[in-house]
Amino acid sequence: MDAFLIHRLQFAFTIMFHYLFPQLTMGLALLIVILKIQAIRTGDDSFNRSARFWAKIFALNFAVGVVTGIPMEFQFGTNWARFSAFAGGVIGQTLALEGLYAFFLESTFLGLFLFGEKKLGPKLHLLSAILVFAGSWVSGFFIIATNAWMQNPVGFFQEPNGTFQLASFWALLTNPWLFWQYLHNMSGAVVTAAFVMSSIGAYYVLSGKNSEYGKKFIRLGVITGLIVSVFQAFPSGDGQGKNLAKYQPITLAAMEGLFETEHGAGLTIIGQPDIENMKLDNPIIIPNMLSFLTYNRWKAEVKGLKEYPRELWPDNIPLLYYSYHIMVGLGTIFIGIMSVGVFLLWRKKIFSARWFLWILMLSFPFPYIANTTGWMTAELGRQPWLIYGLLKTAEGFSSNVSSGNALFTLIGFSGLYLLVGLLFIMLVLKEINHGPEHIKIKSAGKEMS
Repeated sequence: MDAFLIHRLQFAFTIMFHYLFPQLTMGLALLIVILKIQAIRTGDDSFNRSARFWAKIFALNFAVGVVTGIPMEFQFGTNWARFSAFAGGVIGQTLALEGLYAFFLESTFLGLFLFGEKKLGPKLHLLSAILVFAGSWVSGFFIIATNAWMQNPVGFFQEPNGTFQLASFWALLTNPWLFWQYLHNMSGAVVTAAFVMSSIGAYYVLSGKNSEYGKKFIRLGVITGLIVSVFQAFPSGDGQGKNLAKYQPITLAAMEGLFETEHGAGLTIIGQPDIENMKLDNPIIIPNMLSFLTYNRWKAEVKGLKEYPRELWPDNIPLLYYSYHIMVGLGTIFIGIMSVGVFLLWRKKIFSARWFLWILMLSFPFPYIANTTGWMTAELGRQPWLIYGLLKTAEGFSSNVSSGNALFTLIGFSGLYLLVGLLFIMLVLKEINHGPEHIKIKSAGKEMS
């Protein structure tokens, strides 16, 4: 088996598994702050217990995220050494800052939030929650800044030996690709948190266990979920689409299965790309919509794949196409589910509508799928480039690491991550089973439950 392929599979597996955890922590960080604000505003201690309950879920996700993230970053040196040699002078800055905020700011104040409530008092405890939120979102910013540079390299110069060095840190942080990608990613994380919170709330209400807490979780989850699901489509998704049209038009054509250049290009709802015959089978298309969404003109020209050399096409157009359409399709469903939820909440019928509570409870995996396919769209779309326009993916891997070594570590990671994943599920289910009512607050030699 080709070593290059196994290196790619290993990194894809480790990063996809890893991102299951940070997306929930980044989203929960915001919702925990809202719960703490509600606690101070209303004086209702159940909001404090709710915040601490979700902080424990946060902590479990954070711990597993750290465990799975460290091997992923080591792969820059073991599996992708040539990429690190070429790009380390640029991305080393943002990766170091990500670690600083994740491991120091976020983890330090998470500890204060979990163990210092009675000593800190309500306002300082809220501040610790805000700093956990800030740490997680700033950490996410620097990771997205790294990826944005790989998608649209700016603020660098090239040494005579071919390596890239940072010329302007400010240019790196104001990369035009970064703004919309960051907002789209972070709102996607909040969508995950909103659905997870709503799902567990629905479970509590349906089971009759911790139902008052469940109602709070549903109320916060569906309201937040509707806002961020709409935000995912517009403006963040729209802005990211316009970025693609400007900086990666080949990617846009591949995502839409557009082979021919069209004036008034339609938006593909469904279809199957036929690469051999360079056409889209069985398409359902909204006429002129792609041109309008991309250029704000109904008859604007959108270039098809045939306009570009075949060697610059993404490596796996069908997988890219389906990943993109799964992401968009699920995002549309999320808006529908949360719109129904807010409507039922407004009509004061949501907690008695068991059919809808079942939908909420069973929907929690789908934001994970949407976020995963979203990242697959971003990474598959950039191919065949590792750094867009500068370094091909095939030129960045560690050629001195054999396929056997890479396959051995891939199998090892798979087994280890399976055990970590099972342990994580067991611990989370234990916390859910205990519920917020059993949260204990430690204070100066006494314990309150």
